[in-house]
Amino acid sequence: MIEIERKFLVVENRWPRSDEQIIMRQGYLAQQGELVCRVRQKNEQFYLSIKARIDKLVSYDYEYPIPAEDGTTMLDRLCDHQAVVKTRHLVRQGDLLWEIDEFHDANAGLVVAEIELPSADTEFEKPVWLADEVSDDGRYTNYALYREPYSTWPA
Repeated sequence: MIEIERKFLVVENRWPRSDEQIIMRQGYLAQQGELVCRVRQKNEQFYLSIKARIDKLVSYDYEYPIPAEDGTTMLDRLCDHQAVVKTRHLVRQGDLLWEIDEFHDANAGLVVAEIELPSADTEFEKPVWLADEVSDDGRYTNYALYREPYSTWPA
């Protein structure tokens, strides 16, 4: 599946809270160039996924459900760093869905909003609670936050 996504920083305490939330943990099993293999927990369900970046906005993204016992073992024993933990808040704006990731643990203090688009040139209304676009800043990928958490960045 092709995923077209733009990513923005979020203005502190101005983003809308949502009743639709997903608690997520994810870790990485392998990385080669722009391709990563990750294990992800969304609430009680676990997934194995493969993501490969094509360019700054477009990626291949495949995700498959796996048994909870396997997912727990992969996250807790096979990943070489602490899992990225976040609460994903789902906010609808017209026909589009914003995924606002509020990070925890080693990435606490970081809030990022992503929007998946039907095409790279799709226009959308930019909400007032968005700050800078970071779609092309590799530090804000989940894999980068896994390897170098936000709390370790220079002030």
